Amino acid sequence: MNQTALLTLLLFLPLAGAFLLLFLRERERLARIIALAIGLVETLLCCGALLCQDNLSSTAAPKGFFLFEDIPWIETLGIRYTVGMDGISLLLVILTALVTVIAMLVSWRSITERVAMHYLLLLAMESGIMGVFLSLDLFLFYLFWELMLIPMFFLIGIWGHGRNTYSAIKFFLYTLVGSLLMLLAIIGIYLIHGSQSGSYSFGLAALTGTTFSPAAGLWLYTAFLLAFAVKFPIVPLHTWLPDAHTDAPTAGSVILAGLLLKTGAYGLIRFGYPLFPEAARTLTPLVITLAVAGIIYASWIAFAQKDMKRLVAYSSVGHMGFVALGIAVWTPVALSGALLQMVNHGLTTTALFALVGMLDERAHTRQIEDYGGLWSKIPLFSAFFLLFAMASAGLPGLNNFVGEFLILTGSFKFAPVGTILAFIGVILPLVYTVRLIQEVLFQEERRPLPMADINLRELSILVCLALGDIYIGVHPAPLLEILKMPVALLTGGAP
Repeated sequence: MNQTALLTLLLFLPLAGAFLLLFLRERERLARIIALAIGLVETLLCCGALLCQDNLSSTAAPKGFFLFEDIPWIETLGIRYTVGMDGISLLLVILTALVTVIAMLVSWRSITERVAMHYLLLLAMESGIMGVFLSLDLFLFYLFWELMLIPMFFLIGIWGHGRNTYSAIKFFLYTLVGSLLMLLAIIGIYLIHGSQSGSYSFGLAALTGTTFSPAAGLWLYTAFLLAFAVKFPIVPLHTWLPDAHTDAPTAGSVILAGLLLKTGAYGLIRFGYPLFPEAARTLTPLVITLAVAGIIYASWIAFAQKDMKRLVAYSSVGHMGFVALGIAVWTPVALSGALLQMVNHGLTTTALFALVGMLDERAHTRQIEDYGGLWSKIPLFSAFFLLFAMASAGLPGLNNFVGEFLILTGSFKFAPVGTILAFIGVILPLVYTVRLIQEVLFQEERRPLPMADINLRELSILVCLALGDIYIGVHPAPLLEILKMPVALLTGGAP
């Protein structure tokens, strides 16, 4: 298989699978099997991209990209089908494929109505997220950005529970406003670049280096920042997330936490800072302030949560605050830590939402006060719950510790006060995590809930994620080596 075919397959294989499921609406078991098979093939293709790292795709490829494809599309408007993969997108593409397969597996028994449509939306969303991580044309990026949001709206609205309609509409409105701001900024960049160069293009390589007046650059960057901050989410634009997580089905929460939050951070890294370096430096103190505020605020609010799913949702806001801090500082060490933390958060939070979903399937409650004594009743489940909770809290030897350590180390010289305050956000999660573990696993049983230990399907999910957490925690060097070149290229000349 040539490299061009590999990129195209990564983008459109899930979409083709989604189209196939349109014809299997009455054959639920077959729909599940086909969707899972496509997800596994997509994962193998993503892992196969690891073998291409040492190859040059073409002389036309931007520096640092080992897979690249550039084909004219709508030439009269300067729109091209331009996609590429470097070390950053490689890790996020692998994470996307893995988390999507896990979302399919956690839905295996819990989704009993409109099964084919559920898996169709998961595959369509996978294509959209893949496109976000691979697009090097702003128009193409925006197209995939919108594509990935529509399936999530229906996942929450159709298979959610509680106030699912409210949460789905709230998610849609927040993301719609952010998307419109980004669209306006993209059009502005396109027009300014065309007026300066006489050549209109949406290509990132062509647009990078475009000269903006201080005011124009600040306004355009602010639009990008707001659009991506909604998806992070950065406080105070985070309020849609706890509601969406609480009312979404388990697969929806897994995709939201594991993947969608990463698209905002990725957009800021790939497009925001490279296109508007001066404006980004101007707003760096603001972003650092909001990041640190989010770390502390989310951790504090997590103390008050009685619903396990909502607690994990607020912990996600805090962990993504560390990612925002690492990006804002824009040093090689801090940015490497932020990118690694994106992967770490994707693995750990996916596992926590999957575990909460497993408990909900058995006992039909997510309230912390309803549980207790699980360590003696379901020891294998409890061991995984303890492992992932400690990973989320940043226990040394597990993955989150490495990412947070790199972010704090890389940020201290540039923003010492913000780094010291962010360190509080390392301590607070440990406190509410220990409380969660104590009450759910070791407290005396409060209610005689029906409980069975994990089955083979659930074990395969948790073992896969546990191996990732432990491997990155013990030996992160291979992942940091993958990130080394693209991070150096991005931060060249940065403070």
